[in-house]
Parts: sequence; C-alpha cells; structure tokens
Amino acid sequence: MSSTDQNPLLDIADLPNFPEIKAEHIEPALDKLLKQSRALTESLLNDNTKYTWDNLIEPLEKADNELERMWSPISHMNGVVNTPELRDAYNGCLPKLSEYSTEMGQNKTLFDAIKQIQDNQDELGLDNAQRKSIEDSIKGFKLSGVDLDDEKKQRYGEISSELSTITSKYSDNVLDATNAWTKQLDDKSALKGLPDTAIEQAAAAAKQRDAEGYMLTLEFPSYYAVMSYADDRALREEMYRAYSTRASDQGGDAKLDNSANMEKILKLRQEKAQLLGFNNYSELSLDTKMADSPKQVLEFLGELAEKSLPFAKKEYEALKQFAKDEVGIDDMQAWDVTYVSEKLKQERYSISDEDLKPYFPVDNVLNGLFELVEKLYNVSIKQNNEQESWHDDVRFYEIYNANGDLKARFYLDLYARQHKRGGAWMADFCSRFKSNDAIQTPVAFMTCNSAPPAGGKPALFTHDEVITLFHEFGHGLHHMMTQIEYLDISGISGVEWDAVELPSQFMENWCWQREALDMFAAHYETGEKIPDELFDKMQAAKHFQTAMGMVRQLEFSIFDMRLHMDTDIETSKQIQDILDTVRDSVAVVTPPTFNRFQHGFSHIFAGGYAAGYYSYKWAEVLSADAFARFEEEGLFNQEVGKAFLTEILEVGGSRPAIESFKAFRGREPSVDALLKHSGLAA
Repeated sequence: MSSTDQNPLLDIADLPNFPEIKAEHIEPALDKLLKQSRALTESLLNDNTKYTWDNLIEPLEKADNELERMWSPISHMNGVVNTPELRDAYNGCLPKLSEYSTEMGQNKTLFDAIKQIQDNQDELGLDNAQRKSIEDSIKGFKLSGVDLDDEKKQRYGEISSELSTITSKYSDNVLDATNAWTKQLDDKSALKGLPDTAIEQAAAAAKQRDAEGYMLTLEFPSYYAVMSYADDRALREEMYRAYSTRASDQGGDAKLDNSANMEKILKLRQEKAQLLGFNNYSELSLDTKMADSPKQVLEFLGELAEKSLPFAKKEYEALKQFAKDEVGIDDMQAWDVTYVSEKLKQERYSISDEDLKPYFPVDNVLNGLFELVEKLYNVSIKQNNEQESWHDDVRFYEIYNANGDLKARFYLDLYARQHKRGGAWMADFCSRFKSNDAIQTPVAFMTCNSAPPAGGKPALFTHDEVITLFHEFGHGLHHMMTQIEYLDISGISGVEWDAVELPSQFMENWCWQREALDMFAAHYETGEKIPDELFDKMQAAKHFQTAMGMVRQLEFSIFDMRLHMDTDIETSKQIQDILDTVRDSVAVVTPPTFNRFQHGFSHIFAGGYAAGYYSYKWAEVLSADAFARFEEEGLFNQEVGKAFLTEILEVGGSRPAIESFKAFRGREPSVDALLKHSGLAA
C-alpha cells in the first residue's frame, strides 16, 4: 500500500481503530497532516488582510484537532503497549512535531494576525472565552520565541527538538530498567508474611513469563507488597535496591543510566529560559501558572514544612522505637520503613491494607464511583462492550446527560502489566470542540496500575488504589464535563498547571466518607458493607504518618523547584547534592547513599511537572477548601454539586483558575482545610 492508503490514523471518523494501528502507519500519517497544516496556515494568512475568529482561528483549531486525533492514540499506546517498533516510530516523529510546534510558535505573520484579532476584539464581538484563548495564544507565541532574532530562533528550535527526544529517552530507560529486573522463586518460603493475594499475583506473574514457581517484579503492586509485608529483610533490601537504582549509575545496565540525560535536560531547559529572558527555568515554568514566583512557591512549601516537620519527626521517632522494641530491628533502614510502618499501624489500629481489600472488588468500586458522579452531576454512565481497544483488560464507557444525550466517552485501563509504564494518568484522545456547527464529543484515556485479578478472585483494590482511581477520574471529569467549545481552553486545556490537580484531588475526599463508601465498598464474597468497627479503625488510621507523607512530598517539590532555579548544573553529582541538601532540611527518612530516586523521577524529567511538582500541594489547598463546602452544606447537596460542575468543571481554561475557585467558594482559598484534612491543624 502507499504511505497514506488505508492508513487507520488518517480521517479517524469516530474512535481510533486500535487493533489496526501499526508502527509503519505513524510517520506517513504525521507527515501528511503536518504538510496540510503548513499549507493551510499559509493560505489563511495570504487570503485575508483583516483577520477574524472564523477566517483564521477556527480553521487552525480544526487542523490542530485533526493532528491531535492522529497523534494522541500513538502517544498513549507508547505508554500502555510499548513495543520496540512502536517506540522507534514514536521517537522518530518527536523531532518533526517539535519542529512544527516551534515553526508555528515563531511565525511572525501568524502572530501579527492573531494580535490584530486581539486589538479588534470589541469590534469583532469576541466572547470572554475567545478573549482568554487569544490571550493565552499571544503568551504562547512569546514563550516560543516569536520576538527573538533569527539566530536565537534557530537555537530555540534546536533546544526544543533535543528536549523532546531526550525526555522520551529518559522515560524509555525507566520503563526498560523496570522491566529488566525479575526474581524467580521456586517455593514461597521467601514470601513469608505476604498476603495470599500478593502470592497469587507472584504465581500469575511467573506463569505469564513461562516460568516456574513465583515471580517478583518492579511493577508497583509486586514491589509494594514485598516492601510492606515480606518478613525476609534481605529480600526487602534486594528489591529496594533494584527499585531505587533503576536507570542509574548504581543500576544493573550502564546503557539505561539516566545521569547524562538529566544533565542535558537541565542544561537545555536553562538555556531555553535564558534565551527567552528569564533568569532560570523555574521562572519560565511559573510564567503560565497561578503562583507568581519561585520565591512565593518556596515560601508556600516552607510554611507547610514548618507546620508538618515537628509532627513528622515525632512519627519517625515512634516508628524507630517500635522497630527496636517490637520488631527486633535496632538499625531501621529505608527498606524497613514501609514494613515496620505496616506493623505499627496494625498494632495501633488493628487494621492493614489487606483487611480492606476484600471490600473493594473492581466492579463494585467502579459502579460506586459512577453512582457518585451520577448523583453529583446528574449524568448517567454506561459501559459499551462492543468497542475495541489496545488490550483485553480495557473497558469503554459513555456518559449521557439528563436528557439522554451523549456527553463524553472514556477508556479505562486499570491493571499493571509488562510493557506498560508505571503510575496513573489521564490523557485525552480529543476535546469538546465546535466546528461547522457540529460539537465533537470529548474522549479520555484513563490509566492505573492496580494488581490484576488472580487466584480465581476478582481484582481487589487497596484503599490507596481506590483513591488513585478516583483521582484520575477527577482529571477525566475535568476534561469530559467541559462546556467550552474552543480547543485551546476546552477541558483541562488552558488551565494553569498548579490548578489542574484541583478536580482530581477533590475526588479523593469521597473515598473517606461513609455515605460514599456505602455505594461501593462491599465484600466480594458476602456483599456486606464495611462493618462499623472496621470503618472506625480506618478513620482512626487516616492520619497515620500523614506528616511523614507530607514532608516526603515537600522534599520532592522543593528539590524540583531548587533544581530548576540553579543555573550552574553540569553534573549528576550536583543534582544529588541539591537533593541531599533538601533532605537535610525537610526529610525524616534518609535514604542510603546508593538511592537514585532522581533517575526515575519521570514527573519532572519526562512529564509536565518540571518546576511544577509543587502543584500537587498548591492544588491540594484548593481541593481541600472546595470539599470543605460540601462538608459544611451537605455531601450530596445538589446545589453545591451543581456549583462545582458549573464553576469549576464546565468552564475549563476559559478564565483564570483563581476566578473559578472564588466563583465556587465565594472567597480566596485558605490553607486551613488542608491542614485539617491532613490531621496537622492545631
């Protein structure tokens, strides 16, 4: 066939035909669409002298939308069904996408045309959302180097292209290093202490890989089970070392060492920031966020550290004492912390993750999540079993409004497996978008890495996995419930990065409420609800080590911000030195010297969180304060639910996030609710 005949990535009328997509389709489809987009831009600029939304912005958005519909399935498959062929094709296209993006962002004629629309926005009758979209666009041009001289423009393009390639390489190394390590065990004596569900998972993992006995991997459910429950201290140390040295100079394969990638990424980001007139990359990153400056962010994080560090130190001292007195460990190490913590939690509250698991079978959890959303926002969610996807585990759903009209659709990929990246995320196939009087239905991809079904039982989630699912679904709702019809500000597009976690963290709160839990927490064998005694223990244990958890997140956030404020980083040792300095000031658990956390910190080196990891804590202030209104006025108060829908979820990026928050809450956000929810309020 020719490069574009019967290419399933071109002219996707509805949803991607995943089973038909092959690596060889990717580059020809991208080349064709980029060529079309370039020709369209040129003709739109040449055909007019007075520019309007209809004769410039909407046709360009339409072309961008077609490009997104072609590329997003590829980007997603690269994360969830990674193969060498797909990876090569994906990585081969990144420089082309980067070049196109830079070219558009530096197109002075296009910039002048859009500036003309902004200057005439009153005369053209643009609505507020269109004005915000144009404003964002103008800022985007400036941050793409539209005002630079030709030599600097060229250098900007080279930096952007190199960054897209090298951040992808960083991510590939983490995935490959994770997949490279396994430990086969002939019998389960070494797994003493592990719950039956984890042992069944290890047996299933061995079978999948055509091995005998039991297989441990660095996929998170396997790793976490060993760190939490394995009585064999040497096994915990071995797995901790393997996990904490992935893709590093301390790991098993020098080819996967991310040291040089980190150095290069930071140098290139710093150079890009200075080209654009910023002192450092942190300033560039914050230019499009709610926070005003790196100084403000560090003060915010410092205030949280000041309030939580004394509590964290007490928690850690209690843990060390318990390890010594009750577990027989005099010199508690990093690989003992989770294990001893689980024992202390059991001792104090007579509850462990395993006690709750039987009450969270996958189908109950999903049905309860959907029932909650239906109740809050007056929609209905229905599964569609006919839709094909990229893997047999994937489920597909449709959301309908109160009138029975299709509102949104989503794919749900719940389980950890080989060749799938770790972590959890929401990505979009397409956004709500009006073109030629037709409105495109938004479609989301939601991904988790929970333990799959094993031992003849349904998949049973830990409470943490339930929280993760609710979190990602919050992102999905932000994308899917939008009423905005302009591509650049629809759903999560155009929302400041440090506010984008508000809807996701907001959803986590429901996982602790009795009324919500009763919708989905039911024993997989008996159907009984969580007994009052167990629920009370769960609530009592809610704040167990929350201060230690808080300072751990602050450690990551401060490290990220300081790293991107530093203009002199040349070596990975300097990166380690910054991390060590941050740990000296806020950490209570000091990892061993071989630990290379930063080599697998994909959020900041390969994701969108560079000089932005603080966003989790920043948005948690917003989400805790937003949820407090439900606590004050009624958890299922329809008026409050409608207000959250209309003032937060539906408006997308059509106005600054602080305006949306104040429209919902009636005031500026307050840190008090977060401290209260974290058990750290005075």
